[in-house]
Amino acid sequence: MAWKNYPGAVLATLLVTHILAQIDRNILLGFSSTVVAELGISNAQYGLLVGAVWVLSYAVMAIVMGACADRFSRTRVIAAGLVVWSVCTAASGSTHSFGQLVAARLLVATGEAALVPAAVGILAEVFSARRRATALGLFFIGIPLGVGSSFVLAGTVGAVYGWRATFHGLGVIGAVMAVALAFLKDEREQHAAAARSTPFAAQLREVLCVMRGSPALQLAITGFVLVHLIFAGLSFAQLWLVRERGLDPAGITRLIGGAQILFGTLGAVVGGAGGDRFARRFAGGHASFMALLVAVCAPLMIAYRFAPAGSPLFYAGMCAGAFLPLAVYGPAISVIQSHVPTRMRSTITGLTMTLINLFAFALGNFAAGALSDRLAKAGVHAPLTWVLLGTDLFAIASLPCFLALARHARSRAAPGDTAPERACVGASQQQAQN
Repeated sequence: MAWKNYPGAVLATLLVTHILAQIDRNILLGFSSTVVAELGISNAQYGLLVGAVWVLSYAVMAIVMGACADRFSRTRVIAAGLVVWSVCTAASGSTHSFGQLVAARLLVATGEAALVPAAVGILAEVFSARRRATALGLFFIGIPLGVGSSFVLAGTVGAVYGWRATFHGLGVIGAVMAVALAFLKDEREQHAAAARSTPFAAQLREVLCVMRGSPALQLAITGFVLVHLIFAGLSFAQLWLVRERGLDPAGITRLIGGAQILFGTLGAVVGGAGGDRFARRFAGGHASFMALLVAVCAPLMIAYRFAPAGSPLFYAGMCAGAFLPLAVYGPAISVIQSHVPTRMRSTITGLTMTLINLFAFALGNFAAGALSDRLAKAGVHAPLTWVLLGTDLFAIASLPCFLALARHARSRAAPGDTAPERACVGASQQQAQN
């Protein structure tokens, strides 16, 4: 089936898979207060569970799966990952201790690490550079739709059937989808054969060489990682609003879910399509657009932590926090893809996902949980408020990175395949031949 001749079908297939992946990844957040109480775990343990535990698997496997996607069938790589994460999502619903849940979530992360690197590689091949940020932005709608749906499912289906049955049902749905996805062929261009002939270690050295030789790539990845600190705040959003703002758990879960779906989706669409349009008309390209997004959203995000619950400023800040990270996805990944050779697109995406999960999710979530526990023991009023303000400020620190990236783009007539990148590729190919 020549499904790649129909870009819309390619995008729709990958988007549906991405939505399910994000639901399975984030469904635990929607049940945080219930699971924490039932399993008797602390804030620090919960932070480990949604952060470092996930990264122990995902951060390692993302770059491995990215390299595999550059070498072999990307659709089958995705299908294999989907089987693993679906089976282990179902297994998560049968756990009765912190240790058991840790083991199940480790394997969920292992499977999900296959999706984004392979999917980005497919989309970068199917869509031209002029439309790439738009396509990537639409693909990453899967994040707000998945995150939001996980909260909505927890507040509706989970409220009726419980968290365990919800996990079991999601596992069955994913296993069925994996079978269908495995039958889609992934015809590759000539660069795939060249990638298969390159030893795995040499392939990774080539990626690192390209990164060292490209300041623009370093700035793009650094800014992209920092923006993800917003998600560390999201991990504790329900606990913060219930404990320190006195809101109803089920009601606030549905509110967070709705905001993620509506404004996260809006962010992905605006960021992708708007970034492509902005890049064609203004100096600094996608980077200037990302800097503008951060500058507009930053004051609202800070005000959100202190505004009265239910006030217009409170809702505006919640929506800005849902909007910003997804708005950056399309233009950021488009910039990253433009600074690497075609043969390493999935590998560099996997490395980027590794850095995001290591610094933003693992360290960010654990630090937020541990610091909030320490502040609470010290008698600090509203400890989560101050900790989550800190995660917002780290995310806003992406602004200088995007401004520097914009200056770099304006100073170059043709950003993309630089001399250091070509040198890295040539050295890698010579090593493979030897």
